[in-house]
Amino acid sequence: MEELLALMIGVGLSAACGFRVFVPLLVLSLAANTGHVELSETFMWIGEPTASAAFGVATALEIGAYYIPWLDNLLDTAAAPCAVVAGVIATGSMTQDMSPLMSWSVAIIAGGGTSALVQFGTTITRQISTLTTGGLGNPVIATAELGGSLFMAVLAILFPVLAAAAVVTLMILTYRAFRRWRTRRQEGRTSIPAPS
Repeated sequence: MEELLALMIGVGLSAACGFRVFVPLLVLSLAANTGHVELSETFMWIGEPTASAAFGVATALEIGAYYIPWLDNLLDTAAAPCAVVAGVIATGSMTQDMSPLMSWSVAIIAGGGTSALVQFGTTITRQISTLTTGGLGNPVIATAELGGSLFMAVLAILFPVLAAAAVVTLMILTYRAFRRWRTRRQEGRTSIPAPS
């Protein structure tokens, strides 16, 4: 049962990494420092005070960068692979009682996959905002993403079962939104009249 709860914490943190890369790692580091979570041996460095300080600086820089209109879309491009790595780290840090093969497999598939899906959803949302508002709506999106990341990270630490349910709901909503977007895009292509 403890392994399942730890996995739920890891996946919840991974989803939070899809919104913001460093916010969940900072929350995880602080939770490890205060004894709220127990990290696997390989990832004990996350609980070090120097790691907390580094995550704090990185979090502040990341948050600030998303409020600069031209930089936010550029940052999304770099954030995609970083979010996957952060998701793998977040989930891997919670898999203490598993064999290394199982631990890394779960971390890569569940952690990396979850953060990639959430990151994909945020990237699409930001692109739509940029196209429809000329970038003026992007600060609102950035604030929502920051709030989502912080909320999901804290929820994962305090209420892992609720976090897991939220991740499943988020995945379903992202999938539906993507299908709707793809359908509209295909309908737009087919409605263009052929040149005469």
